[in-house]
Amino acid sequence: MSTTQVKAQFPAEQSADGQFVRQQDAFRRWVRADASSEFPAVAGRYHLYVSLACPWAHRTIVVRKLLGLESAIGMTVVDPVRDDEHGWAFREVPGASSDPINGFQYLREAYLATDPQYRGRVTVPVLWDTQTRQIVSNSDDDIMRMLETEFTAITGSASTSRLDLFPETHREEIETLNEWIYETFNNGVYKAGFATSQQAYEQAAYAVFDTLDRLEQRLSSRRFLIDDHPVETDWRAFVTLVRFDAVYYGHFKCNLRRIVDYPNLWGYVRDLYQYDGVAETVNIDHIKRHYYFTHDDINPTRIVPIGPDIDFTAPHGREALK
Repeated sequence: MSTTQVKAQFPAEQSADGQFVRQQDAFRRWVRADASSEFPAVAGRYHLYVSLACPWAHRTIVVRKLLGLESAIGMTVVDPVRDDEHGWAFREVPGASSDPINGFQYLREAYLATDPQYRGRVTVPVLWDTQTRQIVSNSDDDIMRMLETEFTAITGSASTSRLDLFPETHREEIETLNEWIYETFNNGVYKAGFATSQQAYEQAAYAVFDTLDRLEQRLSSRRFLIDDHPVETDWRAFVTLVRFDAVYYGHFKCNLRRIVDYPNLWGYVRDLYQYDGVAETVNIDHIKRHYYFTHDDINPTRIVPIGPDIDFTAPHGREALK
């Protein structure tokens, strides 16, 4: 089948040979701990717009939760079913709500309020400045790092905390693993799922499982990927792993193996899921309804499967690993 015979989920992000090429983040300004900066890190000024379905947004939700920033940075969840014409919507449905900050009906309004000429795809997460009424960042990478490093005056010194997600002694290794895991796994499942040629699909899908095999081996002798506690890289991996069997295995055709078929990875996902506060950031209903209902080019019937039945609360048995 030629690429012209297949409808692309995001046509503007499709290469001629059928590869999915993700658009770049449009807004990448920074909140700084410096009080004189354009966007100073102060409690109550910023608001996160997120989706519980989206792994990129999920990363920022987890970091906000782990660092105890809920009272300092507000958060609003969009409807997991993305509108065909307008994109992410604010609706009063279970697990989501209307927008209490600006009264927006669609997240696109935040983009256009920041840049009236914006014509790209609207994505989550969004870090919104309530004072200047504009988007600071729609880069999950940057938002995570800002929460980890620029809000320590609010959360306490990360260097003395078990929740130091970006420890100075491991920063080079964190950056290296982040890049590899993103390219071949976090974004790799999307490259497989949104491919419009057999060659592009197979290249991406085999890379996903090469990465899973290597992570399985790495986790055979250590509890977490880098340090003796979860750091940023672990949570970046977690958001894809926790969605894998429910959506990427079937919906994105990444079906060589499931995560439950990997003893170390399966224990690792449960270990992270059971970390204090993390389970409440995972909404499998939102995840499945978003992928299976919104991606109607991949699933034209929009039928949401009833399974799989996954128990993330089962004992993980990884306490003895260091």
